[in-house]
Order: sequence, then structure tokens, then C-alpha cells
Amino acid sequence: MAGLRRFPNLYEINTCHFLRRMRQKYGKPLTLLTIPDVEWQTIATKGFDLVWLMGVWERSPRSRREALSHLELRHEYDHALPGWTDEDVSGSPYAIYNYELNPLLGQPGDLAWLKVKLNKIGLKLVLDFVANHLAVDHSWVATHPQRFVQADVTGRKEHPEWFFSIGGRRYFAHGRDPNFPPWTDTAQVNFYSPEMRDALINELKRVASVCDGVRCDMAMLALNEVFGRVWGRYAGYTEPGMEFWSEALFQVKQDRPDFLFLAEAYWDMERQLQRLGFDYTYDKGLYDRLRYSGDYEIRNLLSDESYQEHSVHFIENHDEERAAAAFGIERSLAAAAVISTVPGLRLFHDGQLEGYRTRMPVQLVRQNVENTNFEIQRFYERLLTACNSPVFHDGQWQLLDFNRVGDATTSHPDLLAWHWILSSDKNQQVKIVVVNYSDVHAYGWLKLPFPDGPQNITMQEELPDKLLTHNTNPIENQGIYLEFKPWQAQILAIKELI
Repeated sequence: MAGLRRFPNLYEINTCHFLRRMRQKYGKPLTLLTIPDVEWQTIATKGFDLVWLMGVWERSPRSRREALSHLELRHEYDHALPGWTDEDVSGSPYAIYNYELNPLLGQPGDLAWLKVKLNKIGLKLVLDFVANHLAVDHSWVATHPQRFVQADVTGRKEHPEWFFSIGGRRYFAHGRDPNFPPWTDTAQVNFYSPEMRDALINELKRVASVCDGVRCDMAMLALNEVFGRVWGRYAGYTEPGMEFWSEALFQVKQDRPDFLFLAEAYWDMERQLQRLGFDYTYDKGLYDRLRYSGDYEIRNLLSDESYQEHSVHFIENHDEERAAAAFGIERSLAAAAVISTVPGLRLFHDGQLEGYRTRMPVQLVRQNVENTNFEIQRFYERLLTACNSPVFHDGQWQLLDFNRVGDATTSHPDLLAWHWILSSDKNQQVKIVVVNYSDVHAYGWLKLPFPDGPQNITMQEELPDKLLTHNTNPIENQGIYLEFKPWQAQILAIKELI
């Protein structure tokens, strides 16, 4: 994308929550377009390139009724927002009623102008696109039923929970991840229907006209293989020769070659979606290893650099639990240092930088008030400042190794390390990242990426900011000796080699 760094930073915002905060802060009925520029500039100065406004589209009345009556969701509301009322509940932003701006957020046409405003500030606008399903009360269900998956009476009797009826004449399928119960506020689109494909691509083009990129919800569900396995017997059409995403991305990028496509993707289908043209795909594998595993599995995953370069790295988003609660504070900050300094797109969630602990269901339009954790906030300020350096976005990345200390076999079991190098005509920037991804003290000799083996290295520690000199071991060519506390992360900027 023109004007976008090679490995950009993305900031996800729950749009309804953000706008409510802005209205309270300024004491007047703002819209997205009238939010003061300083608020967007603050996001840009923190080092973000992209803003994902999650949940801007018009909400479904039927989805709201489902959200109010769903017992499990009501329990989630009780936990996330004690004392909530019906006014706090809206339809799911992923049961699309219409790809028009929610009237609670602004006026028709505002998104196009907001994109212009953000671009002038240096931010690109990312919005949601949901291909797999639409709201049960979307107009197409009544006017174009052939675009959706349907079943006859026999098929419905086998799995009645999968289907819903309008007037008892037709039985439409709900959208579904095959590993979970159906989303009962949605209608499953038929990806084998040429008419539905054309209609969805036209909707995607409309969305692309008002933003710089889209985050495609549950993108792997649109693949022929997946759709055929889940819905093939009900499709009523022959499997198309081309994948939906190949066709969709090609058509959009004909007019907008720099348009950004992000895929929410799981089940080891990320590489397939990258091959189909997605710029970045979710890296749930890295998330799971950071949350549940240690150095060895993380390092193995990071060693596939070509895959990482097209991955979205995160430790929280609107679907996952808050990082401070899920990982614990120390581990979450170590994990943040990892995802911020490896190749790929780095995603941060509104509230993550303040250490919020409560995940808000997407059906809630009011947010629980939480206190800022200043330890976490200060760490992210230092981390984002350090990672705003061009070397982390346009440089060359490489994993580094540690040598053992003497005969010890456990001196560095969970030390992760890599370096970034960015060369220009005037100078060369070198940054080394080391993370002790464990709950024990770790130490070792870091192998240096310099073939000449300098004897002394002057480095700037950037987490926190401190200048220090390290002696190397040129005789055994072991590098520099480092010790790290549990979950400690450090960015080392090379200042001088002697």
C-alpha cells in the first residue's frame, strides 16, 4: 500500500465504545466525522499506521432481539457490565444488516470523508467485511432467497437447529463455524451461487470505496473446500472453478492495487489464503504458543520468515480475552515485545495499552469503566516508541542463537533473540531484541550477527533507556553475556563496535 510501512502497526477500536468516550470527554454529541483531529493524531503519534474501526455498519433489529434473549450472552453482559440495561445491547456487528454507516455513529457519506481526514494525518482506515453470512433480516433473504443456503423439510429435520424459516415456506441455514453451534442471528450465504458471489463482490467494492483496507471475518469459511464440506449437500449448485477470494480480491485490486486485505483465519489455512492474495492473515498459532507454550515452539514458528511477513500478530482483540487477564501482566508484556518486533503486521486492541482486563461482548455498546494500569501503560509507551524506528518496519530480520554457559544445559532454555538491520548510504541501524520467555532466571552468550567479532560493543537499552558497554568473548567467539529476569524483554540498539 502506498505510503504504508512494510510491517505496519494496526490499532483496533470498538467504534461504539470509542465514540461514547469522545462524547463524554468533550461533553457534546459528536459523530465519527466530528471527533477532534487531535484524538486521531494521538493514535498516529504512538506509532500506528492503520485504524480498524470495528463495528461501523448498521445493526440488525432481529440480531438485537437475539442478543437480548440469549441466556449465555446475558451472563456475559452481567460479568462485563454489571447493571447493564436493554439500551446497552445492540445487534452483533457481524450480523450485517446493511453496509451503511450505523446512524448512531454519523451520517451517510461520513466514512468517505473520515478516510480523507485520517489519510491527511497519516492513518489508513480499515473496516469489517463479512462474506460468510448476513443478518437473518437482511433484505436479500426476502428478495433473493436463491443467494442463501436452504434445505427441504427432510434436510431440516436432520439438523433443525441449523435452519430458520420465513413464513414456513423456506428453510434457510444460519451461518456456522462447523466446530461450534450456528450463529442464530445470521443467514448463511451460498458461495456456490454465481449470483451471490457477484452480489457480495459488489458490496465489497462499495466498502472499498470508503476505506483503505478490510478485515475479512472468518475468511476460511468461504473456501470451496470448507464450504463444500459444511454445506455442499445443500448448495444446489456445482462447485465453482475459482475460489471466491481469488475473484473478489482480483476485482477490487484492479481498481485499487494498494487496497489492504486482512483475513481472520484459522485451521492452518492461512498460507492458502495468502496464496489467494491476502496481504496478511491472523496468526493464531503464535498467539496460542505465546499464551500456552515456551521458547522452542515459538522459535520454530518464527523460523518460517516468509509466512510471518504476511501474518497478523496479536495478543488480544475483540474475540480473545484481555491480555493482562489471560497471560498475566509480566507474561503479557513479554509477549507484547515479541509480537511488536517480529516481521508482519502488529495488531493492538483499544484498552490493551492501558492494561484493561475485561473483554466486552461485541453486542454491548457501552463499555465497563476500568482503571489504567500505569505499569503496563509505561511499558507500552517505551515499547511503541522504540518500535517506531524504521529498522523494525523496513529492515532485514534474522533469528539469533545463544551459546550455553559452561556445561549448563538449562542456562538459556527460554531466551528468544533476533536482530534487525537497516542499511543506508549514511549509516547502518542495528537493533537486537532479547526476551526471556519464562518464569525463571535465564542467561547465556548471545551469538552476534557481526562476522569480524568486535571486542567491545556500546549499546543503548531501550526498555528502559540506558547506555551500557558489553565485553565480548573473541577467543571462543561466543558473543556477549546476558542475564535476564523472568519475562524480561530488552531492545538493544548498537551504538559502537570496537
